[in-house]
Amino acid sequence: MNGFKNLLCYRFQPAADLTTESLEEALSAHPFVPCGRQELQRSGWVSPCPLADSLVFSSNGYHLVSLLKEERILPASVVRDELQLRVHKIEQDEARKVYKKEKDQLKDDVIQELLPRAFSKRQSTRALLMPQQGWILIDASSFNRGELLLNALREALGSLKVRPLAVNTAPASILTQWLQDANQIASGFEIGDECELRDTSAEGGVIRIKGQPLHSDEIVAHLESMQVTRLAMTWESQLEFLLHADLSLHRLRMSDQYQEQLEQDRPEDELADFDASVARLGLEMSRLLPDLIHCFGGEPASE
Repeated sequence: MNGFKNLLCYRFQPAADLTTESLEEALSAHPFVPCGRQELQRSGWVSPCPLADSLVFSSNGYHLVSLLKEERILPASVVRDELQLRVHKIEQDEARKVYKKEKDQLKDDVIQELLPRAFSKRQSTRALLMPQQGWILIDASSFNRGELLLNALREALGSLKVRPLAVNTAPASILTQWLQDANQIASGFEIGDECELRDTSAEGGVIRIKGQPLHSDEIVAHLESMQVTRLAMTWESQLEFLLHADLSLHRLRMSDQYQEQLEQDRPEDELADFDASVARLGLEMSRLLPDLIHCFGGEPASE
């Protein structure tokens, strides 16, 4: 299995009867079906494993699922140009003005006629459910995409109590401290060579730095009026990622050293290899997330 490239972290309260079987049954009622001729988009559940047909792949108590979204590509400029042609023809042929209400109807007609000829784009989004740890982890770079999967999961399960990861101390302030003083960096973490600084004043200027030593005097001087909002990091010499101030992780990857180590013990059987990858992802996140949360003062007390 290809590892997650991004990470959005959500806390959830799993139902007492959440099992592989119950989750499979729930998702099976909402499978992916391609867009009809007159539909702009559709989404549904597909198998997360190319070697199996089931909609849930479970390993060591972790459940991997995948939502597939299909969207018709109908550029607004194409609709606008066709609409203008039709409006112009009516005004010329009938010597009258076409007003908004009629334009809106004409626009709907144009969209319905063009949809069957439009190209389609498909995008899958994976999520790892970790009931014992109370996590739903989504491989997505935007929270909008994460919410699409959560809404689909909520629809399938009937209810879903979920909230984005929250911490007691603003991540930007801690990341800024780490750049100001290398001794402040939490144990187990190392800083990379990339960051984003954002002006705390009303002007809101942004500086992006890559491929430079981040503790240089020049960069530290900027921190008098700016905060770190993105920072490249390595955890336990195993995982590398770009941490954003909203607690999302981007460009998540295994370090070269860790990758070489895993290759030596990689199962030859493809399904066993996939199973091991899912289990490893769950175990890694079970260790990384508590360490990360600890850096920012822990989570707020539950209401």
